[in-house]
Amino acid sequence: IGVDPHRARRYFTRNFDMTFQAYQRTRRMGLALESLRRGQDPLRVGLDHGFESSSGFRDAFERTLGITPGASEEIMCVKTIRIETPIGPLVGGATDKGVCLLEFADRRAFQKQIETLRRRIGPVVPGQHRYLQMLDRQLQEYFRSERREFTVPLVSPGSEFQEQVWNALREIPYGETWSYDQLARHIGRAGAQRAVGKANGDNRIAILIPCHRVVRNDGTLCGYGGGVWRKQRLLDLEKS
Repeated sequence: IGVDPHRARRYFTRNFDMTFQAYQRTRRMGLALESLRRGQDPLRVGLDHGFESSSGFRDAFERTLGITPGASEEIMCVKTIRIETPIGPLVGGATDKGVCLLEFADRRAFQKQIETLRRRIGPVVPGQHRYLQMLDRQLQEYFRSERREFTVPLVSPGSEFQEQVWNALREIPYGETWSYDQLARHIGRAGAQRAVGKANGDNRIAILIPCHRVVRNDGTLCGYGGGVWRKQRLLDLEKS
């Protein structure tokens, strides 16, 4: 299609943190996983996805996803897409239970969040999902100031304390901000502002779990995984 291979490689490395070849391989294994979960024969799935032997397919599957084809029925898969927004690209992830990831593609902790998802849920592969389409549509409405609440289901496994903080974040009204102290007292943990701030930073679902609505006691902005300038843009959007 007229795209220089080196340019394609740089694009995929910059936007997906993997080469085009690695992206293609991971995507292919994700499609194979879907086929296996539908009950198709592993040998047939391997042949359909370009492998000449069951051993070659098994080795590639295990190397890419960290599981054997035989264990695929027990594994939940996270599908991911790139979502363009006015404040930069986001990576959304979803399972059959709901959205489990929405992170800025250039966030330094992005890979750490991906590894956490792999441990807590399962393999992370590029692909489409109905919840990702719903997420994309609702995000575009949000940025056009046409939506204040998100209805797409969320999946955010964490420690008991983390989940307590993340649930409290969803109670902060659109257009308002709470301080870390206010948030800590809201969950009955007065004086735990530092721990609350850490849980805030560990949030894997930006915007929908609105950690951007938490500020210092004096109302000034502090750290945000996507950058303080994005936090300001989100607050300005909601206050307008």
